[in-house]
Amino acid sequence: MSFDPTTLQQSWPLPAKRRPIVTFGAGSIVGDAHYPAYRKGGFAIAGLFDPDQAKAKKLADEWGVTAYASVAEAAAVDEAIFDLATPPSRHSDILKALPEGSFALIQKPMGSDLAEASEILRICRERNITAAINFQLRFAPMMLALKDAIARGWLGEVIDFDAWLALDTPWSLWPFLDGLPRVEIAMHSIHYIDLIRQILGNPLGVHAKTLGHPNHKVAQTRTSAILDYGDKVRCALSVNHDHKFGRKFQACEFRVCGTEGAAYVKLGVNLDYPRGEPDELMIYPKGGSDWINVPLQGSWFPDAFVGRMANLQRFASGEDQELVSSVEDAWHTMALVEAAYQSSATPATPLAQKPEA
Repeated sequence: MSFDPTTLQQSWPLPAKRRPIVTFGAGSIVGDAHYPAYRKGGFAIAGLFDPDQAKAKKLADEWGVTAYASVAEAAAVDEAIFDLATPPSRHSDILKALPEGSFALIQKPMGSDLAEASEILRICRERNITAAINFQLRFAPMMLALKDAIARGWLGEVIDFDAWLALDTPWSLWPFLDGLPRVEIAMHSIHYIDLIRQILGNPLGVHAKTLGHPNHKVAQTRTSAILDYGDKVRCALSVNHDHKFGRKFQACEFRVCGTEGAAYVKLGVNLDYPRGEPDELMIYPKGGSDWINVPLQGSWFPDAFVGRMANLQRFASGEDQELVSSVEDAWHTMALVEAAYQSSATPATPLAQKPEA
């Protein structure tokens, strides 16, 4: 078997014809990731709407696009792909305002909880809106290459998946998170849970504990979780966003082991976010004698956002037969998130009591 790392897929093909993009929301993620990615992919950005008109105009001026005066004006752009970079509680209202038969990309999570996810799914079905959730980690060059290596059998059958994070995450960059009852799993680790679902499928269930930190008021910033895939596959996440003790022992990585090979992935953007560090992918292939470095042709930010939009636009034009992370599929990720919060709120198995003397 040949193990040429340069042959692994790392990007998504671009559509032959690009539709204009209309964005709802003018938060930092738009200027830091969405718009740099769309420009890199050659997509036309028509404009944006945000109820904070001053913020919307500032971002629109920076990118030379239109700041729309209302949701209705933004939704009226002909043949647009609608990019919902909105807080989860606002997704449903925007979807209701879009024309029937629209195509939309919805920021994760798919609502604040499973009930809202189900409502979003209902609206999309009722209004014939073809929508995908922006689980763009699936499209990061390192993850496309990892999944390609797995598909080629380089690791054998995947039986171990570890996600390990010890970070100093600047939560202050996202003021809309203040006061939200669900943060860490719903807003961050959902990316990893979703990617794991793509690789391993839906688990049987989950054991989880998520909690905050005494030094701040963010609802949760630390999570431990075990996804139950039966008696053959082990899958665990250890996440700590409060490791504020210097870079030396910080980490943001996946370790994926198969029956005949293994992979190591470093998710660099989360280390010193948003500046970040380079992503890394190394593979110990089936029958190999050492680790192989996979030269990456891009990074999670912004390249994954290019691929995410490319798939949606290619699906809209009929060039792609599958819409990755459609609302129909993403609902299952939300169900897993919901189960994790339920598990966290459920008492653990108590210890036996020592018999009286």
